[in-house]
Amino acid sequence: MASRHRAPLVACVFLIGAVATVIYSPFPVSLNPCAYSLPRALLSVSGVDPYIVSCARDGDAATAPLSDGSGHKTIGGPIVTSLHTCSKPKLPPHPLPPLYCCPPMSASEPINFTLPDPAEPLRVRRPVHAVGAEYMAKYERAIALMKALPPTDPRSFYQTANIHCAYCTGSYHQTGNPELDVQIHFSWFFYPFHRAYLYFFERIAAKLLGEPGFALPFWSWDLPEGMQLPPEFANSSSPLYDPVRNPRHVPPKIVDLEFVREVGENNFNDEQQIQQNLRVMYKQMITNAALPSLFHGQPFRAGEADKPGAGAVELFPHNTMHTWTGDVAEPNVENMGVYYSAGRDPLFYPHHNNIDRLWVAWRDIGASRGYRGHVDFTDPDWLDSSFLFYDEEARLVRITVREVLDIEKLRYRFDGVDMPWLDARPPATPDVNSKRGLLESVRFPVSLDGAAVTAEVKRPRVLRSRREKDAQEEVLVVEGIETDGTDMVKFDVYVNAMEHEKVEPGGREMAESFVCLSHPSMDGTGKGMAVKTSMRVALNELLEDLGADGDEIVTVTLVPRHGKVKIGGLRIVYMAE
Repeated sequence: MASRHRAPLVACVFLIGAVATVIYSPFPVSLNPCAYSLPRALLSVSGVDPYIVSCARDGDAATAPLSDGSGHKTIGGPIVTSLHTCSKPKLPPHPLPPLYCCPPMSASEPINFTLPDPAEPLRVRRPVHAVGAEYMAKYERAIALMKALPPTDPRSFYQTANIHCAYCTGSYHQTGNPELDVQIHFSWFFYPFHRAYLYFFERIAAKLLGEPGFALPFWSWDLPEGMQLPPEFANSSSPLYDPVRNPRHVPPKIVDLEFVREVGENNFNDEQQIQQNLRVMYKQMITNAALPSLFHGQPFRAGEADKPGAGAVELFPHNTMHTWTGDVAEPNVENMGVYYSAGRDPLFYPHHNNIDRLWVAWRDIGASRGYRGHVDFTDPDWLDSSFLFYDEEARLVRITVREVLDIEKLRYRFDGVDMPWLDARPPATPDVNSKRGLLESVRFPVSLDGAAVTAEVKRPRVLRSRREKDAQEEVLVVEGIETDGTDMVKFDVYVNAMEHEKVEPGGREMAESFVCLSHPSMDGTGKGMAVKTSMRVALNELLEDLGADGDEIVTVTLVPRHGKVKIGGLRIVYMAE
């Protein structure tokens, strides 16, 4: 089905003196960033724009592995990327072009980020459903202006969309560890990377509009008023329209924060769907977000493999909203439903603006309710990691995580909106664990190939005091999660619900869902790049609600919903951060 989008492959050779560079491109050769072997001086006399020629070379001295002096590669430290380590993306089978993601090569080295002037007025980001037609017309015009820029301009919509592709498909490699990819999902970089991404996107839009105070609207799909595709994005004559979306998910269809591609649509009425969505938000923002790593994701340091484990909101509703929006008729649920193409949909930016708002809300909830775990990491490996973006003046900028933590210093804020999900604590279901004690032992690893798997997990401690619970969160670790990367994967985790079919949607026993978008293949043949990761489920509040605080054993049921996945094991740990 994707073949209608493909352009023919073109092989081109540039000869400058004794230097030859071969470029394979589905686009005119000037758009291909894979000719890093030519130095800038040669590029300037060759007539080839140095902004659009770059590529990594394996074994380049600039990307040699770090060493501790003993000949062994060091592990630990901040993640750093460079345009010189950006190469062809690892794409899924049958991708829709364009097929290159690296940004244009800068004529100079990146500059360090500086915060905007404190005297600059605060931009106020408001929800799409309340901002008004006149303001949405500004966003529409901003997208039109970005799309009108030449694709060689790093501020163009073409290049802006490619930023997400480059940081999410293995195009970038770790500086000092060129054999290791950088994937900002499934780790503690999920929130800060996207915040930085939107910061520069917003300022580019404001610059093109000639309105310094322009603020990006957010799609508030966690609020009943925003739980549908904004009508402005459904107008086929608008620059905000993307034809590669699910045609069934148009207004007034209510979003499903637990959407599964294979299962398809549920039979809820609007009121039931809204209630279900609010319960999802409570679970992911309160129950499963009690610590920094449970909210942000697991640490990912220099020298380590990527995708150590996602935070609660990233798994769902973030991932499920991507698949709900994408076109399920496309092989990889393009555009929104897969990493490499998600940024091509103008709805991506309001979607992630809501994710950014939820980061602010998580910290505010912690402050107002006294949740000590609702604070950001203080680890320098996180704070000093950095990303590359072009700013509104087309300058290449390096920005660190620590520089995006305070949105007031970034000169924006979110318009106050209600959080009705704060009071949507899910109810427990009676009599769904009556078969306990009849279980056969489970030998891990196991494959979830259509049938649910139930196992008993021993708790190291029971009946902990309130002081102990406040000090440490009891956490179920689902480890050794492995998929082949060729398809979206979703499975649900039920606690103390052997008869999980009796649990109503949103029931307390459905503790968490693992949702993974399809990941790139290594060579375009359809062979998937294995995704190896883990998941954590917070248990403190959940076991109290289930009346299981004194149980020595918890029953865990893994229910496959879509795709094939292997599970390495289950264990319970106690975490304090």
